[in-house]
Amino acid sequence: MCCSSQDQGPGPRGGWASWLAPDLFTQLTGLLRHLVRAAEGRDGEPSACVLDCQTIKTSANVHLADQGTDAGKRIIGRKRHLGCDTLGLLLTVLVTAASVSDTAAGVTLLSRISAAHPRVTKAWADAGYRTTAIKHGARLGIDVHPDQRPPGVKGFTIIPRRWTIDHPELARNLTRGSDPSSRNAERAFHLDRQNPSTRFIAPDQKALSRS
Repeated sequence: MCCSSQDQGPGPRGGWASWLAPDLFTQLTGLLRHLVRAAEGRDGEPSACVLDCQTIKTSANVHLADQGTDAGKRIIGRKRHLGCDTLGLLLTVLVTAASVSDTAAGVTLLSRISAAHPRVTKAWADAGYRTTAIKHGARLGIDVHPDQRPPGVKGFTIIPRRWTIDHPELARNLTRGSDPSSRNAERAFHLDRQNPSTRFIAPDQKALSRS
């Protein structure tokens, strides 16, 4: 008897909720992050992090209630609010309507990071993270430092700390939100960010085939 679509695991149309435990992707991301950090000679748990957000357009199947307008970028869609370690490895992701401010989402990110990664005491953030997020971080024992664009610089420029999140090797996929569920969109992003980690820790398959 053929399996139902609910039993076939994650796919473009769903199946996530029935196939996965609620925090399975978070656990997988954490395991890979520990392996990569160990390979780099780092402690398994970070002591600093980087916060940023990405505004993405959404497909027609995303409910209007889950979308919003990013007035600064003039994009209708969603935001992915990200917390990563200083290697660019994902700590947490929060998907919201694009109208949600960086500061409001930053409070949630900082609370999640503080609870799951108590060694973190420093966070570099986009300049959009204002006083509320900075004060909330201070209450959690995290020094939040907004990373400003160099004065007088226009157009594209690399801001070193935030480049760990925006680097194209880590952020090349999922440029359009198509999942109707914000929670499932977060799971999909965990999966996407696991790909660079697995390539880092896995052996070179071509080298193995030649040996």
